Amino acid sequence: MELSSGDASRDWAFRRRVAGLGLHEVPIAPRSPWQNAYAERFIESLRRECMDHVIVFNERQASRILSAYARYYNRARTHLALDKDAPERRRVQGRELGRVIAFSEVLGLHHRYERVAA
Repeated sequence: MELSSGDASRDWAFRRRVAGLGLHEVPIAPRSPWQNAYAERFIESLRRECMDHVIVFNERQASRILSAYARYYNRARTHLALDKDAPERRRVQGRELGRVIAFSEVLGLHHRYERVAA
């Protein structure tokens, strides 16, 4: 697959920006998804925890569902590698803050629990 001149310039601009952040590019072989374990783990979780349970009718709906799942994945879903915390750290909520209530996430497929004052 060959890149058009517009795609090539965007690719070069992206690579420059990433290098400016101090990140180093680690190329993987084409069509070798097993070489990117982080992306594969997220996609497998997305499929198993979300997409296997919904029927998607169009691209706009799919985009909304994927955005909602990504928010849930980063803000509320526990990760064993992070000592059962989310990538976006959450504060510990003591009993003095009130009772625990559930907030629906990702079309009601998942829930986030927080304490709220009575």
